[in-house]
Amino acid sequence: MKRVIHLIVAILLCLSLVSCSSVQNTPIPSPTPEAAQENQGTEVEPIDENTGQGEEQEKIIRIFCYNDEVKQIIEKFMELHPDFGYDIKIITEYAFGCIDRSVIVNNLMNGAYDMEPPDMFSIEVDYIYPYTHGSNYRFAAPYEELGIDVDTLVKEAGIPRYMVEAGTNRDGKLVALGYQNYAGAFIYRRSIAKKVWGTDDPDVIGNIIGPGWDKFLKAAADLKAKGYGICSGIEDIWMPFERNSEQGWIKDGDIVIDPKREAFLDYARILVENGYTNNTASWSDEWYSDMRGEGKKQIFGFFGPVWFVHYILESYSGGEKPGEGTYGDWAVCDPPEGFFWAGPMILANKNTKHKEAVGEIIRWITLDTSESGLQYLWATGAFGEKRDLPAAAAVAGKLECRTVFMGGQDLFEAYLSASEHARGMGLSEHDDYISHEFIQEAMAYANGQKSRNQAIEDFKKNAADRYAWFSGLLKKESTGTGQNDGSRAGD
Repeated sequence: MKRVIHLIVAILLCLSLVSCSSVQNTPIPSPTPEAAQENQGTEVEPIDENTGQGEEQEKIIRIFCYNDEVKQIIEKFMELHPDFGYDIKIITEYAFGCIDRSVIVNNLMNGAYDMEPPDMFSIEVDYIYPYTHGSNYRFAAPYEELGIDVDTLVKEAGIPRYMVEAGTNRDGKLVALGYQNYAGAFIYRRSIAKKVWGTDDPDVIGNIIGPGWDKFLKAAADLKAKGYGICSGIEDIWMPFERNSEQGWIKDGDIVIDPKREAFLDYARILVENGYTNNTASWSDEWYSDMRGEGKKQIFGFFGPVWFVHYILESYSGGEKPGEGTYGDWAVCDPPEGFFWAGPMILANKNTKHKEAVGEIIRWITLDTSESGLQYLWATGAFGEKRDLPAAAAVAGKLECRTVFMGGQDLFEAYLSASEHARGMGLSEHDDYISHEFIQEAMAYANGQKSRNQAIEDFKKNAADRYAWFSGLLKKESTGTGQNDGSRAGD
C-alpha cells in the first residue's frame, strides 16, 4: 500500500487533485493557483454521471474518497454486498494536506464541475475540525441520523476516545470516524536503549522518556552523555504538543497561542542548545539518513503512528532484514504525551437523500467488528502486505501483529496502549497553515536567529495575514463565488 507515501508527497508539495470514477476515468481539474491563472477561460470537461430521472437517479450514491485506499475500501464493500441495491459512483481525490475546498465544499453546497453533490465523503483527520465545529459544520450528518446506533456500537467496538472526540460536532453528535487507529507512539532503537540504560523493554523505556517532557529531556541528557541524540530534529516533537492544546489559533478574530504550543518554543530551544538532536528538518534527506543510522550522530527515536512504522521508518531503515541498516532494531513505547497523526475520517452529507444506505456503508467501514466487516479485514491484511491497526480495539485486542522489523514486538498491543493517552480536543479550524507559520518561527528561535519575543511577534503578523486571506476564501465559498477558482486551504 502506498497511501502514506502519497500522503507525505501531497502534504509537502500540495499535488494537484487527481480524480477518477468507478464507472469511468474522467479527470477533474484542480489546478494550483498559478495553473488556475494560466488556464482561465478554459472550459472544464463535464463528467457524464449517466443520471436518469425518477427511480434510476434515486438509486445512485456518490462518494468522494480522498485517496485510492478509500476507493478500494468502497469497492470491497460493493464486492461483499452484491444485493446492496444502489449504484455507487466513486470520485477519488489526492488532496490530503491541501484539501481542495473548490471541490469538497462547493460540491457539498450546490455541486461544482458539473457534478452532483456527494452523499458521502472522506477528510484527513488533521483537517476534520471545520466539519465538526467550524465553517463546514453544516455539511456533516450526525451518524444517528443515518440509522446508526452510535452509543452502543462505539462502545462495543472500543473506538478510542481521541477519535470520538475529534469526530464529534459542536452539538455533541458524532459525525465522523476513521477505520484505522492513527494514535502516535515513540519508536526507538533497541541497541541504543541497551547501551544507555541496559534494557530495551518498552515498559521501562516508556517510563524513562515520559510521561512528561521533563523526563524526555532527562533521557536526552543521558543519551548525549553516550554520544547519541534523542530525536532527529525539533519538528519531531511538534505533533504531541499541538494535539494537546486546548485553544485554537483564532479567538475573537485574533491570533492566540495556546500554552501547550508556546511551550514547544522552549523545549525546541533546549533540544538545539544542548545538542540533543541532529537538528534536521522533517522529510529531508538528513532526516531519512537518521532512520538508517547514518546521521552526524546516532538517533534514538522518532514519533509516529503504525503507518509511520510500516511505510516511512521501515522504508528508510536501510535494509530488508536484521543486520542491514537499522532493520529489526526498533521497538515502540508510550510517548511523553499522547497524540494522533493523519488518516481518513468518513462523513455523510447532511443533505443526502439516502441516509440509511449511506449509514450502512459507514457502519461497515467504521463499526462492524465481525469477520466480514472492514475492521477485521483491515487488521488481517486484506488490503496489502502490511497489517494496519484498526480503529476498533475490540478487533485489535483479539489479534497480534508481530514483525521482524520491530524485533518481534506486537504492534497492535503497543499502539493500543499509546492510543489511551491521545486526546482529540486539540484540533482547530486553521491548523494546517497557521501551524506551519508557527513551526518556522520556532525553528528560527531555537537556532538563535531570533529572540523569543521577535519570533512570536513575527508569527502573529504572518499568521494574521494568512488568516485574512483565508477568511476571504471562506466568504467566497459561503456564497459559492469561489467555486472554480482553484484556491486551496494552506496555499
